[in-house]
Amino acid sequence: MAEMTLAQFSTSHAAEDGRLARAAQDGDKTAFGALYERYARVIHGLLLSRVPRGDVDDLVQDVFLTAWNRLAGLREPAAFGGWLATIARNRAIDFHRQVGELTVELPADLAAHDDTPERADALKLLALVKTLPEAYRETLVFRLVEGMTGPEIAARTGLTAASVRVNLHRGMKLLREKLGR
Repeated sequence: MAEMTLAQFSTSHAAEDGRLARAAQDGDKTAFGALYERYARVIHGLLLSRVPRGDVDDLVQDVFLTAWNRLAGLREPAAFGGWLATIARNRAIDFHRQVGELTVELPADLAAHDDTPERADALKLLALVKTLPEAYRETLVFRLVEGMTGPEIAARTGLTAASVRVNLHRGMKLLREKLGR
């Protein structure tokens, strides 16, 4: 069997999203569960790039609950991924509005219960990634934290493969500069 091109993969991916989203709109919880499995890492990464890490898991669940409750309003089921990402971005904005200046995240070295050198390094790296421009921040979190490949990032976010490559390249360059390498 011949390998699928990225365009064919993206089209196939969108068609499958559309099929699952239409079934979920009709009340099929299993179909929505499949969409959850497909997009949980994307939403986790997107939120991780925007909110304190201690709040990410709860917000991921909140995003999917919101999506479930608003499914009837989804006009283009094949665009489920982009629609869900928009809900997540808006939820992150709402989070910062609600939290305001009332709370302050503990520094990573104080908040860590597991103070292994690897964990400390990972938290410092994540803090640096969060200082990058949004496009690079999201793409790097998808790649470095969520372990997604470039084609997976492109397919699940609607970005072109070229945009993902550019964002990863430029983001890594900025990250290396911040690390002094």
